[in-house]
Amino acid sequence: MTKILFVCHGNICRSPMAEYALKELLRREGLEGAARIASAATSSEELGNPVYPPVRRLLAARGIDCSDKRARRLRREDYENWDLIIGMDEENMVNMRRLFGGDREGKLHNMMEYAGRPQAPVADPWYTRDFERSWQDISVACEGLVRLLREKNN
Repeated sequence: MTKILFVCHGNICRSPMAEYALKELLRREGLEGAARIASAATSSEELGNPVYPPVRRLLAARGIDCSDKRARRLRREDYENWDLIIGMDEENMVNMRRLFGGDREGKLHNMMEYAGRPQAPVADPWYTRDFERSWQDISVACEGLVRLLREKNN
């Protein structure tokens, strides 16, 4: 089982969107046991808060319930506990490398690597207000992750 942790700034928009999108894709593919999936924040601004309402509505419109999710902060020990730690933009990557003291095991990745655009960020809908665009980027990247997990489990 591959353990995947998605990371964004506040853990109320992009990283929970990725967490629940990947869980749903794996469920549809019959691969629920292929991965353990969660998400976290690089900041403490939103700790304990639920997923941002526009993201909850976007997920609900796709039949995905995220009502149990509460924002949590990324911790130093997460590096040892997760196989892939996936940031949504370069700021997330910088903050993760700082917290973990680098990336000695090659666990840190940019989300859009899995969509074939390794340098591209997932635009933050908190600022852009374009939740659909973020969903599209995350969905394509999650499809790439599903392919990776399928190959790993065959």
